[in-house]
Amino acid sequence: MQQTETQGTGRAPQHAPGTRLREYETIFLVRPDLAEDLVDKIVERMRGIVHRDGGKVIKVENWGKKKTAYEVKKNFRAIFVRFLYLGDTRAVAEFERNLRMTDDVMKYQSVKIADDVDASSRAVEADVKLPGDPEMPERMAREPEPFLGADFGGRRDELADEGELPPEAE
Repeated sequence: MQQTETQGTGRAPQHAPGTRLREYETIFLVRPDLAEDLVDKIVERMRGIVHRDGGKVIKVENWGKKKTAYEVKKNFRAIFVRFLYLGDTRAVAEFERNLRMTDDVMKYQSVKIADDVDASSRAVEADVKLPGDPEMPERMAREPEPFLGADFGGRRDELADEGELPPEAE
C-alpha cells in the first residue's frame, strides 16, 4: 500500500480535475486564556491534518473571543474558530479525533455542507481573523435593599384606629 506524500513546502495537494469530495464545516471552541500564537498553532495543525488526508482547506475564520450561551468546561467565554474544508468521511473523523486529543479545545461541531463538490473548481479563500467581543468587566453585585417590613404604607395603622382588625391580627 503506497501513501502519497505532499511536497515539503507545506502546500495543499493538487487535486485532479473531476475529483469529487464533500464540503464540511467544523466550528471549535478554544480556551479563552490561550495565547494567539497557540491558537494559530492549533489551526495549522488542523490544516495539516486535512491536507494529509487528501482534503482541501477552503477557509479558516478566527472569530475571536466571544461569550458562550452557557458554561463550557467552567468557562463562559471561548475563542471561536470556523474551518471550512473539503474531504471525505475519514478526514472528518481524523480531524475530530485530533480535536478531542487537544486539551485546549473545549467543544467542537462538524456539519456536512455539500455532497459531490469538485475539488479543483472550489477556490481557496483568504483566512479571516475577527477581533471578537470587547472584554466586559463582570457586573458588580447589587446591594440588597433594606427590608421595610414594619411599614405597610400606613394602612395597618388606619385599620387599627378604626377597630376593623380581626381578632387574630391583634
